[in-house]
Amino acid sequence: MKLVKNIRNTAINVLLNEADAIKKLVDFINEDFEKTVEAILRIKGRVVVTGIGKSAIIGSKIVATLNSTGTPAVFMHAADAIHGDLGMIQKDDIVICLSKSGNTPEIKVLVPLIKRTGCQMIALVGNTESFLAQEADFILNATVEKEACPNNLAPTTSTTATLAIGDALAVCLLEMKNFSSSDFALYHPGGSLGKRLYLRVGDIFPHNSRPAVKANAGIKEVIFEISSKRLGATAVLNENDELIGIVTDGDIRRMLDKFGTIEGIKAIDIMSPNPKTIDSEEYAVNALNIMQQNNITQLVVVNGKKVEGFIHLHDLLKEGLV
Repeated sequence: MKLVKNIRNTAINVLLNEADAIKKLVDFINEDFEKTVEAILRIKGRVVVTGIGKSAIIGSKIVATLNSTGTPAVFMHAADAIHGDLGMIQKDDIVICLSKSGNTPEIKVLVPLIKRTGCQMIALVGNTESFLAQEADFILNATVEKEACPNNLAPTTSTTATLAIGDALAVCLLEMKNFSSSDFALYHPGGSLGKRLYLRVGDIFPHNSRPAVKANAGIKEVIFEISSKRLGATAVLNENDELIGIVTDGDIRRMLDKFGTIEGIKAIDIMSPNPKTIDSEEYAVNALNIMQQNNITQLVVVNGKKVEGFIHLHDLLKEGLV
């Protein structure tokens, strides 16, 4: 029991330490941060992010975030840079160099080489008095008072702070570029996230059957249409083939409870009028929202009053939207 308590307390202290450190970063969002955003917006090339050790790992994530939000970026490992990778830096690029101390041997070798390219250099650093900070054009201050590690050694709070500054930078660039959800979808075509942003009802429903009966259809015809088309429902149409209602599996069960005989019962007698519908051009995620809000499992896809087909909750499950 004591061990469990110590584990929980340690975890809580780590989170509180890092949360407090991130809050204090607010005071470091200054003119240099603004100039960094403006400088990146002006460049014709890419953002080259570099670092070593844990900073390299954080740098890779920052690059991924920049790329996915419309700012072209590449990662260059600081150690590999002095063995040939420096060639990836082009004259129209801008370089962001990550380092907690700003004084590592690799950084001291790399910085003069970066400056020789003529590119502007930004220091994302935890020591504003360091060699890196003094040589940089702009400083992004990621200073933290201490690491979450009890020995104040393992990079924990410092890497979290650096990552947070990188996120703030990416979001500022995103907003300045008016980067929309449609733009985001272009860079995220895979997975459920991408599908939520681009997949439309019209991409899904044509694979399904189109169950439909006329208003005066007998109950046997209705049941056969529902069971044969395997969507749990059928549309009910008037003489002009316009949608006037829907009959679902649930309507059939309720009919059996309500009526003593099914002879003479027609679709119009048991249908639910004004069914929930959706246009084929709507996003599939909107279909999901309508189903969830109304506790239903299918929607009628319409073009005006004409039925084009059905979209079912199972379709959205298959696409990974649920």
